[in-house]
Amino acid sequence: MRPTGRLHLGHYFGALQNWLKLQEEYECFFFVADWHALTTHYEDTSSVAENTLQVATDWLSVGLDPAKSTMFVQSSIIEHAELHVLLSMITPLSWLERVPTYKEQIENLKDRDLGTYGFLGYPLLQSADIVVYDADFVPVGEDQVPHVELTREVVRRFNAHFGLKVKDALFQDSYRDDLHHVLMKMGELEKPMPLWKLVEQGGMRAETRALLRSEMRKHAAEVGIDNFRRSLGTLKKYFIWGEVLHEPGHLLTETPRLPGTDGRRMAKSYGNAIWLSDPPDEIRNKVRNMMTDPQRQRRTDPGRPEVCPVFAWHKLFSAPDLVARIDGECRTAAIGCVDCKKLMAENLVTWIEPIQERRKELEAHPQKVWDILDAGGKKAHAAARRTMKRVRNAIFKWDEARPPRRAGGN
Repeated sequence: MRPTGRLHLGHYFGALQNWLKLQEEYECFFFVADWHALTTHYEDTSSVAENTLQVATDWLSVGLDPAKSTMFVQSSIIEHAELHVLLSMITPLSWLERVPTYKEQIENLKDRDLGTYGFLGYPLLQSADIVVYDADFVPVGEDQVPHVELTREVVRRFNAHFGLKVKDALFQDSYRDDLHHVLMKMGELEKPMPLWKLVEQGGMRAETRALLRSEMRKHAAEVGIDNFRRSLGTLKKYFIWGEVLHEPGHLLTETPRLPGTDGRRMAKSYGNAIWLSDPPDEIRNKVRNMMTDPQRQRRTDPGRPEVCPVFAWHKLFSAPDLVARIDGECRTAAIGCVDCKKLMAENLVTWIEPIQERRKELEAHPQKVWDILDAGGKKAHAAARRTMKRVRNAIFKWDEARPPRRAGGN
């Protein structure tokens, strides 16, 4: 989550409720995305640190458990940025430009200067966030699935470039016919002549082997390792297929629609949110001014619960028997909107009370929250460091270049 400040009920039902379930089933990593906040709000960073504390405090208040999941601040793990840089070297610009939310946000945020690489490249930073922890799954809504798909494409391209190794046995003279066959399948690879002619006319020189390796990796990156592998037939035994980065899947998250107090999507920018930290009287006051069925103009008019935001909230915070009763009484005008709101407000206050009690304890000891983030950062750093060691070696071949260490002696 970006550090935009305290969290509201929309955050809870849109994400946190699901996170609570996930921490019971998976090893989870949750981080405050302070670098992502800069992609649209780089001009003022004065509130990032305080907002980070508020977000983490709300996480702990609703029940995220540092004993079950890892919570940390994105910028404390420099490997996110390092992997982002390396992925940017092999990611086509067109892949970033076609992300659905790119043009959509440019249209919606016209008051922002979004003509930066940081904004264009934020989906790639998301990819680094995911794969640096060898993630198997990413919990997302349907609108975020394209971001995970971009990550999968980037991982395939990266693995094809840096995870595909060609065994030297392939370059022996006895396999020249096999090489001819493979290269013809790969198409006209003129450098400046077809490579198989280079092989036949010039012999297997070192530069020829290097060129072949380069072209094969390039082709694998274009068609994907699986398609490349299938095209090789019996020749695939001369290749080593290494998974440098793990390709993630997505876990679709179904979230109940929680409208704001004005009936629109709940959002800070709309001023229609009820915050997890709002005191009871503030909650009651906001509920009192909530929008109801717009066609119910008078107390005696029958209502339509299915279009009423207050009834949508009843289904989340009231007992099933009360929900059923409100449904019937609203349709027959047996209950008015004022009384309906009062009932819902009291149930909401009761539901949110344990969360606010935990929050008060954490607010009294903010250092405890920072300590939890720091401890999570150490755990996240250890996992990210393992991935980056593998990535650096795949790209730069450090292990192959360095002589083996000798034990003992002076």
